[in-house]
Amino acid sequence: MNSTKGPIAVFDSGYGGLTVLQELTKQLPQYDFLYLGDNARTPYGTRSFEVVYKYTLEAVTKLFSMGSHLVILACNTASAKALRSIQQHNLPLIAPDRRVLGVIRPSAEVVSQYTKTNKIGVLGTVGTVQSLSYPLELKKLSYDLEVFQEACPMWVPLVENGEAESSGADYFIKKNIDSLLSQNKDIDTVILGCTHYPLLLDKIKQYLPQDCHILAQGDIVAKSLIDYLKRHPEMDDKCTKNGKVKFYTTENVEKFKQTAGYFLKQDIDVNFLEL
Repeated sequence: MNSTKGPIAVFDSGYGGLTVLQELTKQLPQYDFLYLGDNARTPYGTRSFEVVYKYTLEAVTKLFSMGSHLVILACNTASAKALRSIQQHNLPLIAPDRRVLGVIRPSAEVVSQYTKTNKIGVLGTVGTVQSLSYPLELKKLSYDLEVFQEACPMWVPLVENGEAESSGADYFIKKNIDSLLSQNKDIDTVILGCTHYPLLLDKIKQYLPQDCHILAQGDIVAKSLIDYLKRHPEMDDKCTKNGKVKFYTTENVEKFKQTAGYFLKQDIDVNFLEL
């Protein structure tokens, strides 16, 4: 396994992690990043814990072999279903000096700064909601919060099929938000528990109360990573800093290039990678 310095790796089952990568490159422009989308096997949100764990571990191992010492799982489903097992069982055996971080804990850590009612909503994929990761993480942090969740199975397909601005998007977004708010009228802070959802932000705002705080993960994860690297200078020293970003996909390069361009609002070069 490559032991020299390397880029920070950002992994997602598809395209959603690009919203996290965008904030990471904005707030840490001097660092090198490597993005991998497992588009050949997306979506992860409806798959079992065992399959998500297997796929995520394969990706992490590959990214380590490509020189990364630090991997960000910019995917709520992978963070929910695979992160803890990889951290506790795999890293000590395969790469004790490397680290894998997720997106759920950073989001959970900041919630108390926004809520006044202590009633929190989570909008996420079926897999993330069923994992109960957000309620469990918030409970672990000892916050006296009530958490209400809503699975939004149609939101990712809407984004990835370019339908984010369509009337069909309005129908599903309103339906899911109404369902969430029906669980408790005092919800005043909502976590977007999927990295695709920031691309639906304008429509989400239309159907949530005006004074409701909406927490998107890109900015939160970027700030959390900055703090992590300050607290772990030994890991920061293993990260290359040339301001470069490389993109990889496990599926069709041209398709990834086109869809990623929609997410990032810029043209990119993409390479195929087999897991």
